[in-house]
Amino acid sequence: MPDNREQKQKPQLYKKGQSGNPKGRPKGSHNKATIAALTLLEGEAEGLTRKAVTMALDGDIQALRLCLDRITPTLKATSKPIAARLPAGGSLAEQAANVYEAARLGKVTPDEATTLMNLIQGQIKIKELTDMETRLAKLEGNPLPNVSVDEFV
Repeated sequence: MPDNREQKQKPQLYKKGQSGNPKGRPKGSHNKATIAALTLLEGEAEGLTRKAVTMALDGDIQALRLCLDRITPTLKATSKPIAARLPAGGSLAEQAANVYEAARLGKVTPDEATTLMNLIQGQIKIKELTDMETRLAKLEGNPLPNVSVDEFV
């Protein structure tokens, strides 16, 4: 049976990877339905809001949900600075031991202890990589450039 796949393919109108409408839709443009809805609601926002609040106060659960969704912002995950005072200095292992002890005694929450341990773990990884780079540079005879922390802050 002959292979007719090449004959059945339609020619491509656009180059591969190129949009058929490079400029795209103009910014700020709306659908006709959106424009119609905005035209109908024009000047009615205050009355509709008042009605929704009245319905919510009368016990309409959906109106209540609508009002609360508009009033209360969406909760975002936030974190506060950790207030516990831990001994500074010492080796990273000693710092980790201090965090563990603070968590054990209830001076920090388990979540705070986890955050602190993750920070210490990050420092350990940086130290390991720095040590490895230094050893490799010595083996290859290439000195590493002296970079201060202030350049990154």
